[in-house]
Amino acid sequence: MKLRQLEITLQHCAGFEKPRVAWEQYQTPATLAARLLYDAYMNGDIEGKTVCDLGCGTGILAIGAALLGATTVRAVDLDPNAIHTAGENAALLHGDVEFVVADIAGADAGGLADRIAPCDTVVMNPPFGAQKQKVHADRPFIDCALAIAPVTYGIFNTGSTPFVEAYITGRARIAGRVSGTFPIKRSFAFHTKEVHEIAVEILRLVRN
Repeated sequence: MKLRQLEITLQHCAGFEKPRVAWEQYQTPATLAARLLYDAYMNGDIEGKTVCDLGCGTGILAIGAALLGATTVRAVDLDPNAIHTAGENAALLHGDVEFVVADIAGADAGGLADRIAPCDTVVMNPPFGAQKQKVHADRPFIDCALAIAPVTYGIFNTGSTPFVEAYITGRARIAGRVSGTFPIKRSFAFHTKEVHEIAVEILRLVRN
């Protein structure tokens, strides 16, 4: 499947029915999801691999991995409603995905790695920590990713590279970076624009 075909296919994924701002529930855009997945695919990290999507939301990254030939795909999110929508999206697009309801950053974190490991590759769009009470919300996702897989692809705010490099020192290294944009459609009352574009970077982390 070519990049453009993947992007068009993933545009059929439904988003969050009732997004929650505290959980930063913004649907990963098909263009950005396809870019991450195709980069991973071209690096040999998707086809024939066991892939895990951490914080899968409505499943766009997990489903895309399945469509690109991953042997096994697991997807984790704390929101049962999002998982329900993800299941519907997977059925619609014929993506074989195993969905798990669990809180990566909460009480489930301790035993979660044992439930979903081992994996070859993690794909994820972790929360950016835009809410004051959720600063560094991406850290548990990075920790879990490095615990279960040797390779991780994650979407981070542009400028996050120094933080990520420092945080993973001794455990992993940044082996690739792709720039992109994350258009967020008006979803909550405090949004003043119909579409707000955030500059992001896709980082490829390789465990030591």
